[in-house]
Amino acid sequence: MLDLRPNCECCDTDLGPSAPAYICSYECTYCPDCAQGVLAGHCPNCLGNLVLRPIRPEGGPAGGLRKHPASTQRVVKAGGCTQTPDPSLAT
Repeated sequence: MLDLRPNCECCDTDLGPSAPAYICSYECTYCPDCAQGVLAGHCPNCLGNLVLRPIRPEGGPAGGLRKHPASTQRVVKAGGCTQTPDPSLAT
């Protein structure tokens, strides 16, 4: 199950569970400005592509946020994200 992390790893912007956010396959999480800007659609940690994070509803048959709340653990990249990742290095 996705953590739904509460912030952008680059700029530390708050990202609520229903806010648009981008993630890689390791769940590194970024705001739209960083994901589409300096990161150019690639995770600086794994060099994988970033995709739009799904929304977890408040409730529903699986329980939603009431049963499976979003994470409160903040992850921030030291120094932020200052350069565009080079996905060709992921060999």
